[in-house]
Amino acid sequence: MNRYPVIIIWALLMCSCGKKIKSTSDQLYSRHLQKNVQLSIISTPIPDNKSDLSLLIMNDGQDLDAFRMKEIIDSLWKKDRIIPLIVVGVHAGDRTREYGVAGKPDYQQRGNRADKYSSFITNELYPFIKKRSGARSFKNVVIAGCSQGGLSAFDIAWNNADRFNKVGVFSGSFWWRDKDAADPLYNDSLNRIMLNNIRSSRKRPKLKMWFYAGDKEENSDRDKDGITDAADDTRDLIALLEKKKSVSPADINFTESPSGTHDYSSWSKNLPAFLTWAFGTK
Repeated sequence: MNRYPVIIIWALLMCSCGKKIKSTSDQLYSRHLQKNVQLSIISTPIPDNKSDLSLLIMNDGQDLDAFRMKEIIDSLWKKDRIIPLIVVGVHAGDRTREYGVAGKPDYQQRGNRADKYSSFITNELYPFIKKRSGARSFKNVVIAGCSQGGLSAFDIAWNNADRFNKVGVFSGSFWWRDKDAADPLYNDSLNRIMLNNIRSSRKRPKLKMWFYAGDKEENSDRDKDGITDAADDTRDLIALLEKKKSVSPADINFTESPSGTHDYSSWSKNLPAFLTWAFGTK
């Protein structure tokens, strides 16, 4: 593949001239994943001082249009609500295997390549973005995702808090478990993988967290408390973080929508709140 056109487009994206939100695409070969990974890039106008630039890495980057990412960033930028920003959407490959908790697949062996995906993000994609953008460092480095991609984003940020300072999770799959919920021996307190990781982990300093869950995402209610599992699992994870003092309560933002559904219609409605939380001018 001829790389020169792509390099030229990145150079135009990084140019400080103009006021429009720009977008392009690229790809990166991953040694960890043994394949080319497609990328969608959205950029606000870039400041002359690249250290004033922030970075958002999005799982399921093939769905940035469904998320209305460019449209919403354009609106927030015009209203002076967000600081300069590059969004790199990573197109999902085998998301069932690559999204999950690194080194701990679920009871159906989903997420058994999550460790390789995490290594791709931290060891290959992040240096690639720095090189392409010409930034020696970023003001904020944030990762986010929806559903299983949200679980993946949280796991990557949790294990790499020296790299990421914020994480956004839309309807995260925190039900991820090592035993089938139908198994008579299943126990919420013992078998949810991400919550067990938190229980056994040390404090993660300087990691700020944003969560969203909707009360209409599903009908499943394992503990029969009238709250759907999507919201319950997120609540339980936050309660555990606060109990263990893994992060300060002031660094956790949780939005629960009574009418929220498990789709981009609901997620995009909450995207402006996430972006202004992560990259707000105030």
